[in-house]
Amino acid sequence: MGRNRSWGTLGSGRTSTPGHQSGPLTRRRAVFQLYRRHLLLLSISASGPSLRSGTQAPDIHLGEPARGTGCVRGKQTSIRVQDCGRGEGARAASRELRRERAQEHPRESWALAQPYPAPQPLALHPETQPCPACRSPPPGRLLPRPALPGHPFLLPIMAVYRLCVTTGPYLRAGTLDNISVTLVGTCGESPKQRLDRMGRDFASGSVQKYKVRCTAELGELLLLRVHKERYAFFRKDSWYCSRICVTEPDGTVSHFPCYQWIEGYRTVELRPGTARTICQDSLPLLLDHRTRELRARQECYRWKIYAPGFPCMVDVNSFQEMESDKKFALTKMTTCVDQGDSSGNRYLPGFPMKIDIPSLMYMEPNIRYSATKTISLLFNAIPASLGMKLRGLLDRKGSWKKLDDMQNIFWCHKTFTTKYVTEHWCEDHFFGYQYLNGVNPVMLHCISSLPSKLPVTNDMVAPLLGQDTCLQTELERGNIFLADYWILAEAPTHCLNGRQQYVAAPLCLLWLSPQGALVPLAIQLSQTPGPNSPIFLPTDSEWDWLLAKTWVRNSEFLVHENNTHFLCTHLLCEAFAMATLRQLPLCHPIYKLLLPHTRYTLQVNTIARATLLNPEGLVDQVTSIGRQGLIYLMSTGLAHFTYTNFCLPDSLRARGVLAIPNYHYRDDGLKIWAAIESFVSEIVGYYYPSDASVQQDSELQAWVGEIFAQAFLGRESSGFPSRLCTPGEMVKFLTAIIFNCSAQHAAVNSGQHDFGAWMPNAPSSMRQPPPQTKGTTTLKTYLDTLPEVNISCNNLLLFWLVSQEPKDQRPLGTYPDEHFTEEAPRRSIAAFQSRLAQISRDIQERNQGLALPYTYLDPPLIENSVSI
Repeated sequence: MGRNRSWGTLGSGRTSTPGHQSGPLTRRRAVFQLYRRHLLLLSISASGPSLRSGTQAPDIHLGEPARGTGCVRGKQTSIRVQDCGRGEGARAASRELRRERAQEHPRESWALAQPYPAPQPLALHPETQPCPACRSPPPGRLLPRPALPGHPFLLPIMAVYRLCVTTGPYLRAGTLDNISVTLVGTCGESPKQRLDRMGRDFASGSVQKYKVRCTAELGELLLLRVHKERYAFFRKDSWYCSRICVTEPDGTVSHFPCYQWIEGYRTVELRPGTARTICQDSLPLLLDHRTRELRARQECYRWKIYAPGFPCMVDVNSFQEMESDKKFALTKMTTCVDQGDSSGNRYLPGFPMKIDIPSLMYMEPNIRYSATKTISLLFNAIPASLGMKLRGLLDRKGSWKKLDDMQNIFWCHKTFTTKYVTEHWCEDHFFGYQYLNGVNPVMLHCISSLPSKLPVTNDMVAPLLGQDTCLQTELERGNIFLADYWILAEAPTHCLNGRQQYVAAPLCLLWLSPQGALVPLAIQLSQTPGPNSPIFLPTDSEWDWLLAKTWVRNSEFLVHENNTHFLCTHLLCEAFAMATLRQLPLCHPIYKLLLPHTRYTLQVNTIARATLLNPEGLVDQVTSIGRQGLIYLMSTGLAHFTYTNFCLPDSLRARGVLAIPNYHYRDDGLKIWAAIESFVSEIVGYYYPSDASVQQDSELQAWVGEIFAQAFLGRESSGFPSRLCTPGEMVKFLTAIIFNCSAQHAAVNSGQHDFGAWMPNAPSSMRQPPPQTKGTTTLKTYLDTLPEVNISCNNLLLFWLVSQEPKDQRPLGTYPDEHFTEEAPRRSIAAFQSRLAQISRDIQERNQGLALPYTYLDPPLIENSVSI
């Protein structure tokens, strides 16, 4: 009845009744029967050979594009042209085929009786012409397709593409918006089809299957367009699409990695997971896609100068300027709050420093912390901060009454290492041990002669060296080492709690004893020798020697936090992440390789600038040099930083520390470096088989050039490459980047709470100037030199936070996002993980025999990226 009413309305404007069988209704029924008969006739076209006789039927069909062979990337592709199948035998075969398909695929049987639009031609370059050899249409262009006489909308369904869509397992990763797709192949593109099933689609962690029906096969799939549009009256939301797998009619499976948040209403174009350099793309469609993708990301991720001499950083303001409906998924940011106060620097209840709120609110979705990581970070920070606040420690000024009181700062956050440090912090052998396996294991240099600015004589150190040797002999044997804090000589100082603070630039001489222990020989607290700069020795009074070592630990804290840690890992890795996002498209093999090692780096650095480095932030609240001193140290440090310092094997060799025993940082670091180098070498060798393949990759060269200009400020003396010419150069540079983004950051970050929870071992400020004479230090003067109570607690709170990696972790070599889909790189990843597992077993076995285990370079404890 319903179908008859609709036909009656269409034909004559009258509604038919069961008793009315003549006139316009008869003509309408005739048209409808003709429509059904045509569909039955057309359905046989998919069968190829005659179903009854088994012979090959003529290959001509009205609904199929009349094309012969097409040239795609220089290859001939045969295209069938099928028979219309007229005749009684064909009609019978059609009915039989229809019954069989209805039994096998009952949910698809309706498709045989439904009209469907033809594939749309690709929008290719205007100069694209048919193949001159065979006159076939160019890739992506279809010839006109004849339709049934009198029924231009009747086209057969010839191909079914099966889609498997995976939504990420994150909190609020699902969406209620409409999701549609368009498949683009070398022979055309599918109609835009909405993905919809019974029940809710695209819930968090879901895997949904859909079908896209086309009138013809599309050839090799080039792009998959994902359209995200409004659904009913619901407000727009975010969707984290992990990947989409497409099974073609012939069974071929194509993977389309996404792994990004898609916000607002937009169309995202995805390429198959096969990594391709720009030299491997020749179709104008794909070249244009690369260009548009990079242009959009460059509009979003813009460079900004934080301070003169600093590596450039991400301009967070660019995120709030993006027009949400016109950009790629990687370039969209939804404004969360109105910026309000232009400065953005304000106090929050319970926090002792000002926070730049707006810079934390305007973060692009694909670089900000996940909800899990954000909540975990807050749960790490708030209880510890409130505990100190309730006990009055964050507000208490003045000196500590006694040393033992410092043990109660973090009474509930003690570890085996914190207890060990508390018991052994004043011992000389532990003082030397920290140069090898502490949080700053890169300061030590082997020397063959004493510098003129450190006039240590043999008589000064003879009591420690013993009768069997002398200072000159030990210098010649390579057993004398120097830690030089020259960079602090010109550092400005700061006021804390209204009191002037002080800084020293010490020289610390150490000796490798026959027992394999590294112990301090002499300490001078300035770079200029003289009567007012005495050389402190282990034979001095207990408090004089302890104060001299504490001054060195304060200098160690300043150099480590500002340069070794924040500059050489955080800021440089931010520059690597920025250049990767700006210069390499998603399909580039180096983008796929580096992306996991840039995860959350831009977010954590923005948090650091908003809470630590901003005016009146934590650096201004707890350190003796303040923010201005930090800027001085980092700019000076970058001006002297070299490619040799950046590459672990070269750095160890240049510092002459390859033979020191019990140097666990060196031993574990070299093993991890070798594992990364082997992995990178396999990836580079697969995609870059020759020098020419490296030199001709314009995107790769733009990437390394931008790193050289923005991270190292174009300084030729740094030794960093501005261009890569061989696969070997490429392997070394990529190995160094991955190592510093993962293992090096773990080595200089993870132990901060362990070695700093006992405050005298890592004081952030000193309230008295360096002593100019010996014999004047007592317990009281020592306590009056250390930081005040509230300064100590604020600094230890920071140590606790940065040493506790929030949840949502990904250890080194863990790649749950499958950006590489080819078999060769997947094998390389598995081999890399196997090597890391063996390194971990070796480290754990070694640690069983150590009084103080070294765990910071155990691969399962190393985060893939700088994320805290």
